[in-house]
Amino acid sequence: MITRRSTQKPQNTQNKTSLRFQRVLRFTLCLVCVGVAAQTTTRRATNLAALLGYPSFYHGRPIVIVGTVKTEADGQIRVADDNGSIHLIAKNGAPEGLDEIRGEFWDLGRMNADDIRLRALDLRATFKIDPEGPWPKAGEVTAIMASAVTAATPPPAPSIRAIVLNPTRYIEQKVTVTGQFSGRNLMGDLPDAPGKSRYDFVLRAADAAIWVINMRPKGKEFDLALDARIDTNRWLTLRGTIQQGRGLQWIDAEAGSLALAKPPTETTAEEPIRVPAGPPPEVVFSAPTEDETDVTTSTNVRIQFSRDLDPATFKGHIRASYLRAQSLERGEPDTPGVEFTTQYNAPSRVLELRFAKPLERFRTVKVELLEGIVGTDAQPLKPWTLTFALGGS
Repeated sequence: MITRRSTQKPQNTQNKTSLRFQRVLRFTLCLVCVGVAAQTTTRRATNLAALLGYPSFYHGRPIVIVGTVKTEADGQIRVADDNGSIHLIAKNGAPEGLDEIRGEFWDLGRMNADDIRLRALDLRATFKIDPEGPWPKAGEVTAIMASAVTAATPPPAPSIRAIVLNPTRYIEQKVTVTGQFSGRNLMGDLPDAPGKSRYDFVLRAADAAIWVINMRPKGKEFDLALDARIDTNRWLTLRGTIQQGRGLQWIDAEAGSLALAKPPTETTAEEPIRVPAGPPPEVVFSAPTEDETDVTTSTNVRIQFSRDLDPATFKGHIRASYLRAQSLERGEPDTPGVEFTTQYNAPSRVLELRFAKPLERFRTVKVELLEGIVGTDAQPLKPWTLTFALGGS
């Protein structure tokens, strides 16, 4: 909680605080969807363990999964496997049993109530959401919006795609696979890393990808770079045991099994598909608020966004400073610097700036979010500025 000292009468302070709150509330309530832009997205082969473990990564993305489809007593269709189940919405119905499902994964808590994608849906009937009640939090209501549901057949042989789509079938089984080297997830195919060994890397094939652990990507005639795309055109074959944890699958590689391979002459990769993008992320709240005065020198800055952001894009795109004009008025040769660290809380979409030391009294602070910050769906955040004045304590 921020404690402020004011020289104004209590009633005036209360009125100013009320007005600031009303401005913030009106701004939050007036958020509307902007025009829908088309973006190119590749469908990802994945599974229920990954969707349940990393909903923010897969939200809004086209996916393909395999699972057992069943209609519940209340008429809701769900797709399930040993890792859990997810609500399946199929306009033309879905055959019960083991199915391959293509569609888009939604986390309703990461969408706004006025999202253009929800306009044609009855929220109460489809998602059991009361339109007049509180909006669900991130991860509370998820669904797969199916575009096609067909009966699935067991894979004839292990492959990266078969393992990703049918993970429980291969857990603790030894397999031999061939895939394109992708370093430490340089293509962004997977939501997280297992962190099992120093040289963990990703192999990808068609629309699927999997981690490889306990093996350095090095042989007699090659030594591949983990953190540069220079070697991502190389194909490898290896043998190992399939393991799973935290919504991820990986191959515990067998020593001596790694070798260069030729790329397949034919692949099952799909052409990129066009999907509508959601509204771009925006700032919906900040503390302190814009033009707030008499802010304590020990304050932190908290900024909340309307949609999930990619934390990696914060680096180099956040700036905090004192106003140069005030330094000139004071006859200072240089404006003091402002050192800070940042922390992003993904579930609440809140960015916090923590200053290395108390801010200087009676100065004005400017916080800037610069161009280059993007959402998890690559939608850009519009540059934003917050200015507030510090008090004497």
